[in-house]
Amino acid sequence: MRPENRISRMLIVPLLILLFTSCHRGTGPGGETGIDTFTEDLKLRTFRFFWEQADSSTFQIPDRYPTRTFTSIAATGFGLASYLVGIENGYITRQEGSERVLGTLEWLWNAPQGENASGTSGYRGFFYHFLQYGSGTRYRQVELSTIDTGLLMAGILACQSYFNGNNPTEQAIRKLADSLFLRVEWDWAMNGQNHMSMGWHPESGFIEARWTGYNEAMILLVMALGSPTHTVNDSVWAHWCEGYEWKEFYGRDHVNFSPLFGHQYSHMFIDFRGIRDPYMHLKGIDYFENARRATLSNRDYCIDNPNNFKGYGENTWGLTACDGPAHQILVTENRDTVQFWDYRARGASALGIIDDGTIAPTAAGGSIPYAPDLCLNALYHMKQQFGEQIYGEYGFRDAFNLTFPVQEGNSPGWFDVDYLGIDQGPILIQLENHHTGLIWDIMKKNRHIVNGLKKAGFSGGWLDNEDNIL
Repeated sequence: MRPENRISRMLIVPLLILLFTSCHRGTGPGGETGIDTFTEDLKLRTFRFFWEQADSSTFQIPDRYPTRTFTSIAATGFGLASYLVGIENGYITRQEGSERVLGTLEWLWNAPQGENASGTSGYRGFFYHFLQYGSGTRYRQVELSTIDTGLLMAGILACQSYFNGNNPTEQAIRKLADSLFLRVEWDWAMNGQNHMSMGWHPESGFIEARWTGYNEAMILLVMALGSPTHTVNDSVWAHWCEGYEWKEFYGRDHVNFSPLFGHQYSHMFIDFRGIRDPYMHLKGIDYFENARRATLSNRDYCIDNPNNFKGYGENTWGLTACDGPAHQILVTENRDTVQFWDYRARGASALGIIDDGTIAPTAAGGSIPYAPDLCLNALYHMKQQFGEQIYGEYGFRDAFNLTFPVQEGNSPGWFDVDYLGIDQGPILIQLENHHTGLIWDIMKKNRHIVNGLKKAGFSGGWLDNEDNIL
């Protein structure tokens, strides 16, 4: 199919969906139809980021666009899952999606692996955090990343379980997906310790920092436990939980982690509703409820706005990792001295607050399943209020800061120019999970995920029904 025809179809199909939606739903007091139309538009635009911006040589997804510095293996994992969303929404055909996935997996399988400091893409089944455009080899001296490889593998396993057809393309996808997953030496990354290292450098060895306590790495440990070739000890999950901080923040008791991405990345792939590990059995909730409480507390903190940043409110909120306006201390128009940052893991919890007035739409977007009305209203409001400054051809740009003193033009503050791959994934995948449960239901069929959850001690809910496991 000619590219221009494919893009035309990608635009026409959602318009037909929206027309049907408008004819069959009334406009409620809150403008229900307007938000419905907006969410369909957001889904399509965000999908197009992954479909159109994948590197033509390696099929890897950009870390950011229009700035083009390197690709991101975590964003590639999100991209693989996004192709499934595209198929199910009629943006692309199953054949188009399967061919893109197969090309991506073939490149990953054949990419050079080795312990050399340059000229390779990974080592022991892991991949470097960022890869160069074109060659797909290590970017500068970035680390061999355990979590980013984990998020890549999550997308690969989603494709393994989704493409269940008997044609040669889908058979090849399943085989390559399994081979890529089985090659990852999760046990090596433990380095003889109770907690997995965050990464490795060929120049200096393992990174001292390790994965412990609640954060985005739940999916990483579940896969490490579920691997039949390089599994880790069953006690790894219990050691992980030892670092949990159960505290009250803005009236809600939960396991705290400050940036909202820590409550989103693993949840994009695993439906934690109704399943519990021993820790959550004792607390009487599941991790989905934990993430809901964290999201609402993050929002309440922003509404409270103890630092009096401009623009914060019930529909302008959300602190997570994102770009920022600058790394400098400035005096604002209110004569307050503020430490601004560039890229930083912003957040708010009982563990600490990192806040310089920068809001990231992906904070609300990746939390849609936890509080749908609040999150969708926030996104809709941001798009309506700031228009093309924050919402463009690929949906939401990374972040904005209304407090930052911008002297040029009539801008009310600072607005990022870039779309980030690791922002786009949570928005698209969690929006689809809210609408249909697509990625959650696919992953429930994957034996590696199911086995890992059970070895971690999870039980209950959908996990007790193994009828659909492939």
